[in-house]
Formats: sequence, structure tokens, C-alpha cells
Amino acid sequence: MHPDPGTAREPELTKGQAMKSLVGQLLVATPNLRDPNFERTVVLLVAHEANGALGVVLNRATEVPVGEVLTGWQALASEPAVVFEGGPVQPEAAICLARARPGLAAGRSGFSRVDGLIGTVDLSGDPESFKEDLQEVRVFAGYAGWASGQLEEEIATGSWLTFASLPGDAFDPRPDNLWQMVLRRQGGLIAAVAHYPSDPALN
Repeated sequence: MHPDPGTAREPELTKGQAMKSLVGQLLVATPNLRDPNFERTVVLLVAHEANGALGVVLNRATEVPVGEVLTGWQALASEPAVVFEGGPVQPEAAICLARARPGLAAGRSGFSRVDGLIGTVDLSGDPESFKEDLQEVRVFAGYAGWASGQLEEEIATGSWLTFASLPGDAFDPRPDNLWQMVLRRQGGLIAAVAHYPSDPALN
């Protein structure tokens, strides 16, 4: 069972030890991760509980305009205003990330806060009703999901690096550069990973 997107919970106890919640954090694929679903991806975690984790891939834009699949939401969509491939799980399902305007009322119906001003939006709502509350949105088809303990194991074995996210990461106008950009801003040896060739044989 996958956790409910946008539901951020306190860390729970698992096998007698506290699990550190990574909600709102970025997962950045290391060069070791060769799974084509996640190679060179940046994932924002929107749920992380004892029974698993859920996130959306931020840097895989499609060529499908938001307006073609969701009437009315294109006016709020950040550039590029297209649908993104959120991950391999339930690609027919849509998840909408949004950046709220400062001062958004707590408990605003249809908006579930993930971290700071970032949250998920119920796409069944009227987009007109959100125009005063949201700065921008981005729509994802599908999501990335992990069973209990699976993500922690993948991090421990070197498939992912975890970093704090910035509010603009999920809405970057140049998503193709996001993998390199997030690595570079860490500085030091981690920044050098950004220059790792996509095909080591060509190095």
C-alpha cells in the first residue's frame, strides 16, 4: 500500500528505532543508479512513513501541455507548462505540486502542505478558486513509490543522495539542468558528481 500523497507525518517507530522522515527532501540519483526509470533523476518526497515513501520526479518533462489534460489549470502552471513524468507507479494518475502564496490560511481546503509553502493540490477542485492562494503549480503523471524499508535500503547502498530542497526546485524553468544544479550547489566532492558522464565509456 502506498502512502497518501501530501500527507506529512511525524517520524514513526519502526523495529524499535525512530525513522527520520524525509518529507520535503530531495532524492538525487547517484551515477550508480542505472534503472532507466530513475537514472539522473531528482525526486521530491511528499510522503515518508513506516509503511513506505512516495515522491515525484522533478526533471522529466513531457511535451504534453497541461491544458490538454486538465482544463483551467494551465493558467497556474509554471514554465514549461507541460505535464511531467512523476514516476513509474500509476502513470494514469495525476499529482499536482503547488507553491502557495505567503499567508495561505492553514487548513485551506484542497491544499495539503508538504514542506513550507510547498504542498499538493486536489485537482478535482475549481482552479479559479486557487488563483489568489497559489503562486504556481506543476502537474505530474504517476509517482515513485517505495515499500516499507525499501527507500532506506536504496539510500544505504548508494543509489540516492538526500539533500534539503529549495522552494523553487519543483518549479525550475529548466528541469533538464536540475540534477547537475542540485549537486553543484552542495559544493566539495559532491559537486564533482555533477560532471560524471552519462555514459562512462565516453569519458
